[in-house]
Amino acid sequence: MSYPGYPPAGGYPPPAPGSSPWGGAAYPPPSNPPPIGLENVAGYANQFNPSHMAGMASNLAGTFGGANIPPSMYPSTPGGYPPVPPGGFGQPPPGQQPSHGGYPPPGGNPPSGMPPYPGYGGGPVPGQPTPAPGQQPMNYPGFPATHPGQQPMPNYPAGPAVNPSMPSYSGSTGPAVTPVTHGNRGTITDAPGFDPLRDAEVLRKAMKGFGTDEQAIIDCLGSRSNKQRQQIILSFKTAYGKDLIKDLKSELSGNFERTILAMMKTPVMFDAYEIKEAIKGVGTDENCLIEILASRSNEHIQELSRVYKAEYKKTLEEAIKSDTSGHFQRLLISLAQGNRDESTNVDMSVVQRDVQELYAAGENRLGTDESKFNAILCARSRAHLRAVFSEYQRMCNRDIESSICREMSGDLEKGMLAVVKCLKNTPAFFAERLHKAMKGAGTKDRTLIRIMVSRSEVDLLDIRAEYKRMYGKSLYADITGDTSGDYRKILLKLCGGND
Repeated sequence: MSYPGYPPAGGYPPPAPGSSPWGGAAYPPPSNPPPIGLENVAGYANQFNPSHMAGMASNLAGTFGGANIPPSMYPSTPGGYPPVPPGGFGQPPPGQQPSHGGYPPPGGNPPSGMPPYPGYGGGPVPGQPTPAPGQQPMNYPGFPATHPGQQPMPNYPAGPAVNPSMPSYSGSTGPAVTPVTHGNRGTITDAPGFDPLRDAEVLRKAMKGFGTDEQAIIDCLGSRSNKQRQQIILSFKTAYGKDLIKDLKSELSGNFERTILAMMKTPVMFDAYEIKEAIKGVGTDENCLIEILASRSNEHIQELSRVYKAEYKKTLEEAIKSDTSGHFQRLLISLAQGNRDESTNVDMSVVQRDVQELYAAGENRLGTDESKFNAILCARSRAHLRAVFSEYQRMCNRDIESSICREMSGDLEKGMLAVVKCLKNTPAFFAERLHKAMKGAGTKDRTLIRIMVSRSEVDLLDIRAEYKRMYGKSLYADITGDTSGDYRKILLKLCGGND
């Protein structure tokens, strides 16, 4: 057979007599010549048209090795080639496991006399990526999941669900950590179908002319979220060219006015205002500073610092330093950084180390190392400190609050206790603050207003539940008995119901 551009088959010089196709003229032809890349041709003879075999063999020889010379040029080998073994060439030696998982040989169907090709046993499927080392290959429907002779993977039972907020614990029982309540637990939510222009008109009518319709103001503002109240302020000025806050100030008075104006400030602005009021003048309302700084989130405190500087031309830290001193001042400044660890992971080895350091700083020495309490209580995460408090009680047979009361006094004691109580159970902390504001002669109205307004969209439902649990009376009932008039009405509106 000749091809265009190639010399004719007889154009090469004939080999020397007695030479072999391997080029060794001086050596006799081998009885069992090595393969030249055509081993499998016999096995596929049944799959191809015989008329094409000569050309195919020639092409394969040129590709995989050997001389591309017509076999008629050479004498046949004495004795011939060995017979085709059962199953064709290329089969593994006896006793050796055949390989699986590769692609099937070309042609799609096995040669006659050979068993059918095995399916994909987890090997790479044509067109699919090969799995990374150590990665379990994907199984496909209709194909076996394991190789022949391979043991299937056992089905292990699923492990317990991991709760990252719970510490691993070496003892027989883990510390009891109070679960954190997530989500909105406020009594005030966004009003459905809200229309700020319509509300602005309602408020305008309530304050226009002779007298004021306080009930209309209570019904309107007491049923809107803080975000919606900010929109009402803007819509009022847009519609009437007047400042709603100034109109409210001119029409209202007393604690009712203070409550309404508090509701009209954003939460951060209200806190900044309360801190400013707590510091200015003779004396300082330390309880107000403690309450705000111990209970707010990092994000809230950082925003509070920015707003305070913008509003009052003094940093929050400068304001605290100007009116406090000693370890109490250090506690407030630490809290005012808004930099508490917010991780939910708990390392029990660190927990136990902190417990030992707190014990060594207080109960186990003459005097108290207040800075150690400050460092741990102001920097560690809520989840970590809850585990610390639980472990402290287990190891020392005394809760952390008792140790603080024994080791500290005055504003520092109140501040440290507030931090601990807020971390343990924030709603219970506020329930206690509300109870103290209303019990006995007189009412601490500023505290009552601040808590009812600031927690109305956060956790007032939980505060109500804690109040009932701790004091056996509903918050609604105590507010009713301790206040009066429109002031009582707006507080009860914020309270949201009786328990």
